[in-house]
Amino acid sequence: MYKRALKQRPLCLYTLAILEHFMTTAELEAVRREKDQFFKQHPQSPLLPDQQDRFTGLSYYPYNADLDRFVEVTPVKGDRRIQIETTTGDMRVYERCARFDLTVDEQPIALTIYASSHGYFLPFVDAGAPDETYPAGRYVEPELLPDGRFHVDFNQAYNPTCAYNEGWSCPITPAENRVSVQLRAGEKNPAGPWME
Repeated sequence: MYKRALKQRPLCLYTLAILEHFMTTAELEAVRREKDQFFKQHPQSPLLPDQQDRFTGLSYYPYNADLDRFVEVTPVKGDRRIQIETTTGDMRVYERCARFDLTVDEQPIALTIYASSHGYFLPFVDAGAPDETYPAGRYVEPELLPDGRFHVDFNQAYNPTCAYNEGWSCPITPAENRVSVQLRAGEKNPAGPWME
């Protein structure tokens, strides 16, 4: 929504920028309604046809302003290539782009942002897994700001498509992005009769 192309920078291979903007609760709810509609009606929905028929909506945490952050990052040095295994056993190559630190519920954590030809990628597993959140990880798409910081909004964290059925292949969160604190924002485990 707020993206514009930038010249390539040495920090990573792929760059985007976002105008400094925190999404409002109303904007977030509108995005979630639109996503539910896509899952229910669109032919490219990740759901199987019988799931679409029974779909009642995704499950989310309430908006959490504390987990909508503009973060300073430290570029990863040396060999940045990493192979990440998928849920079907395939391997995908990413670039370890940058690390950042943040404090959640008075606990410090560190996460790595990856890059691919599709842009920036932040997979993570929090302490809510597997009871509240998907155990293979949830994803956020960080946005690079013109000043080199990233906008990381965990309210927009989403489940990989393989959370909905086994017909998909999704990257499994690497060990360095598995944290011991709950990140209570974004999408929860899918639940309802459409998942039975």
